[in-house]
Amino acid sequence: MTRDDAEKDLELPPGTAPAVILVEPQLAENIGMTARAMANFGLSELRLVNPKNGWPKKGVREAASGATHVLDRATIFATVEEAVADLNYVLATTARERGQMKRVFSPEEGMAEVAGRAGQRCGILFGRERVGLSNDEVSLADAIVTFPVSPDFPSLNLAQAVLLVGYEWRRASGRAVLPFAGEMHSPPASREALVALFAKLEAALDAVGFYPPEKRGGIVRNMRDRLHRMAMTEQDIRTFQGALRSLTRSRKS
Repeated sequence: MTRDDAEKDLELPPGTAPAVILVEPQLAENIGMTARAMANFGLSELRLVNPKNGWPKKGVREAASGATHVLDRATIFATVEEAVADLNYVLATTARERGQMKRVFSPEEGMAEVAGRAGQRCGILFGRERVGLSNDEVSLADAIVTFPVSPDFPSLNLAQAVLLVGYEWRRASGRAVLPFAGEMHSPPASREALVALFAKLEAALDAVGFYPPEKRGGIVRNMRDRLHRMAMTEQDIRTFQGALRSLTRSRKS
């Protein structure tokens, strides 16, 4: 994301994007990488609950890799209750079952729910690096988001979890537009140009005795079919023609 793109996302109406709430984050690097993950997908509201060793942390801005606008706007709270007090809808992320009667969403489903709550203030709780959220903290949320990770290794880095949720929010909110497309920059080749290429290629191969006389027709047709499947552009034809000219000149010299 460029700085201009970040500024466009910062112009979203307040409450459009969910707040990311980190509960007692331990490492400055994780906060910085979380800010970077948020900026990647247009999330800008970071709330920190009782970060270890206070705030700001040494090294956090370096880990953010330029996403300083997220860090500059970060707010600090003493408790989870205070961090979610102004929110209308809260999701809690957890990797394990909590025995609570709550709906459980995948990141895709959870962010679709958030995106559908126009005009409501939403937030997503992320727990401590080693132990996650407590059961009491999960009980403050409306629903749970969990990740379909491999049971052989279910541990997710804090910033990775934020990245997955941010990606799904951007998709659900209709903002997931690719930054560039793979469209052709040269128009499709005309039939005339393609046939001319066939003629030059076949003449060059004839000149070096490539075709067995009894199989020439079949080989020619097979090669033409392969070239057809390439769906060549005008630029492709010019490139092939230039290559053939160089090869035939080299042979003559």
